[in-house]
Amino acid sequence: MVRYCVIHSITIPSLFIADWLFFSTGLAYNVFGSPSPNEFADSRQGIPLISYRFDPLEQLDEFSISF
Repeated sequence: MVRYCVIHSITIPSLFIADWLFFSTGLAYNVFGSPSPNEFADSRQGIPLISYRFDPLEQLDEFSISF
């Protein structure tokens, strides 16, 4: 029991610290190729395609016909 407590008192906090560093430095966004939250918000400044939520498929069809 003592060995379990000693091992896990070191490994569990180190996993949390490593995870925090992985995301706080932005390395997770670079590794997985996803946009970081500030990049994602900057790229979505346009007008939304769907304005009426009860009939989105019809609006998307109208949008795709226009192209």
